[in-house]
Amino acid sequence: MGPLHGIKVLEFSGIGPGPYCGMILADLGAEVIRLSRKDQTGIDNKFDIHNRSKLSITADLKNPDTTHEILKLIESVDVVFEGFRPGVMEKLGLGPEECLSVNKSLIYGRMTGWGQDGPMSKQAGHDINYISLSGALHSMGRSSENPQAPLNLVGDYGGGGAQLAIGILSALIGSIKTGKGQVVDAAMIDGSLSLMSFFYSLKEMGHWEDKRESNLLDGAAHFYDTYKCSDGKFLAIGSIEPQFYAILLDKLMIDDDRFNNHMDKSKWSELKQVITKNILQKTRDEWVEIFKGTDSCVTPVLDMTEAKLNDHNLARGAFIDIDGFVQPAPSPRFSEDLVEVRHNAKKIGSNNLDICSRFNLNPDCFN
Repeated sequence: MGPLHGIKVLEFSGIGPGPYCGMILADLGAEVIRLSRKDQTGIDNKFDIHNRSKLSITADLKNPDTTHEILKLIESVDVVFEGFRPGVMEKLGLGPEECLSVNKSLIYGRMTGWGQDGPMSKQAGHDINYISLSGALHSMGRSSENPQAPLNLVGDYGGGGAQLAIGILSALIGSIKTGKGQVVDAAMIDGSLSLMSFFYSLKEMGHWEDKRESNLLDGAAHFYDTYKCSDGKFLAIGSIEPQFYAILLDKLMIDDDRFNNHMDKSKWSELKQVITKNILQKTRDEWVEIFKGTDSCVTPVLDMTEAKLNDHNLARGAFIDIDGFVQPAPSPRFSEDLVEVRHNAKKIGSNNLDICSRFNLNPDCFN
């Protein structure tokens, strides 16, 4: 049933990192009730992975009667979270003060890009903007090219949704111990800064240059980069440690004294050219066979279709099929608790009557 079985969560529907946080909590066993506007548009089918395992209700949030009913629902849940701009929930009469007044042990999660305060707190933004102010975006990409956006994984998901889930669970543990709830302010700018902690540390110690493609982990090193194969597909090489690097050279059939000191940055560009020409001699899958079963830290760069068919992913059950939708399985895994996807995303409002009945709410406010 999952380690969060019995925990009730009310999620105010949004996009991206907020629903992802709700997905994490639902995957771990929490009962997540997703509240959407009656006129909300967007993805609304079983492929909306963010909303798997959630119940769905709709309501007119601008109706004062509805606000009263939602507060009745909040009396009975453990967690509420929202992803609006600062001040929106207060205008609706559903801010932290109102909600904690009816539920003293409530955890109230808030997801924003810039945080609840500060000169940019009320401005619009997206992942690329948040990571541009954290130093993360500046660090990604080739030195001769513009900084490269890493999808929206760093700001929205790693620095946003995942950080909010951590904050909610931490506060929930505190609430269980003390009976006192609190507000969790998760800002994507803060979260992306947290994800950059290691690199700020390396820079302070003199081990990181503040220039793209100049360091061990940003594609400068010949033993930590991606390489194109003869079929146009790619290999990922991460042979950092000497013992792994030795296997890399052996499998590439490189016997060249220039490769002996692999941490000599002055030779990285030159050595990368040698490896580039070498790898272009074979297809990606031919190289996979050559490196198979070794500690070379060499792997194929798979697209999403290929990832579903990868032997290791299949053996681990890393993808699951729910009603014909093959999707990533819940993570992490537990020794005692079974985490599972209960169902794909439901049509918005499909649980209105059930939730109203269970929590004694006026169904006229939820339709």
